[in-house]
Amino acid sequence: MTVHSTIVHAAVHIPEGRQSVAAVEDRFRAGSPAVPLARGVLQRMYGLAERTVADDLEQPSDLAAHAARRIFDDTGTDPAGIDLLLYAGILADMEEPATAHVVADKLGLGCPVFDLKNACNGVLNALEVADALIRGGRYRRVLVTTAEVSTRESRWQLDDPADLPTALPSLSTGDMGSALLVEAAERPGILGSRFFANSWGWRAATLPNPYAQHRRMGHLRIDSAQLVGSFDGLPDKVRGALRELDLTGEDLDLVCVHQPSVPFTKVVCDWVGVDPGRVLATFPTHGNVATNTIPLQLAAALDTGRLRRGDLVGMFGFASGASAGVVVCRW
Repeated sequence: MTVHSTIVHAAVHIPEGRQSVAAVEDRFRAGSPAVPLARGVLQRMYGLAERTVADDLEQPSDLAAHAARRIFDDTGTDPAGIDLLLYAGILADMEEPATAHVVADKLGLGCPVFDLKNACNGVLNALEVADALIRGGRYRRVLVTTAEVSTRESRWQLDDPADLPTALPSLSTGDMGSALLVEAAERPGILGSRFFANSWGWRAATLPNPYAQHRRMGHLRIDSAQLVGSFDGLPDKVRGALRELDLTGEDLDLVCVHQPSVPFTKVVCDWVGVDPGRVLATFPTHGNVATNTIPLQLAAALDTGRLRRGDLVGMFGFASGASAGVVVCRW
């Protein structure tokens, strides 16, 4: 019998903490009195209203574990039945060991684990890996987890006004944890995935490793114009991937795209050929939650009845590096 993989469920853990765009701007002005910041600039430039903020004591593994427990509760899944756990977050509890071990320990799992990282496309790549391992007969039930505490990378103190454009994106991030359950199935669920990269564009958005910097903590730096330019040619490849799967944007019942800002969400929709009105907007009330963005849209669609079993779903990611990817599944 041919084995396929299917996404059984998606769940998120949204921290209770909230920070309004006005509060973000006020804190920045207090920390950088020499750098002028126009009131309302984050709303006008990015479309941000408020962002989610995790408790200071919670680590990425905590947020990921919270989301995984919701998966278990919602689906009635016995944690002992998980064959493999993947952690796909940008941020991690520590450099060693893999944060997947910390998440698994908090969930009481005894299965194999490993981390998988590719900026904001980490979850899409994890789905690709889970699909391949399940179809190859290696595992039958894979738990994909991720989490970000990106608000801790906000750049509150600047001395040079020239640094402001590369620091502003760090003020629009949000914290969250997510989990996706992928299982072996008789019918096709994940129908196909394609990934592409322009690795020459990696300098556009960086968060240096402190150990590589001789224990000097680096800053999140994003050159938005350079980042958009690093995607040169990738939208055509993503649209070509859809054609390879014999699909168009109009065939999809639900479209999920990475949302680092409201304007960029519209750009991505244009790149992949879908109406922005078909996308569940998550950025304005959560901020850029990085790897959580697509799981958040899936979970929100499930909660609101926008996503039902049998629907055709397209997930599109454009991430720093630069990379682009598409995963299509029958829910």
